[in-house]
Amino acid sequence: MRDYASLNELLVLANMESYNAVMIGKGMEPKERMIELRNLARTQLMSLEKLDDSVIKELEGKKQS
Repeated sequence: MRDYASLNELLVLANMESYNAVMIGKGMEPKERMIELRNLARTQLMSLEKLDDSVIKELEGKKQS
C-alpha cells in the first residue's frame, strides 16, 4: 500500500503512527483512537493539499513572469 501512496499520504501516515503511540500510552481505547486518528489524518491531508495548491499557483505565476 505504501508503494502507491503520495508523499503527502506517507507524511500523514508517519504522523498517525506517532499519534497512535502517544494515545496508546495515554490508555485510550482503540475505537476512540481510530476516530481521533481519522479526524487528524483528514485535517492534515486537507492542509497539505491546500499548501500544495498554493505552491503550484505561486510557481506557475513565477514561470509566466
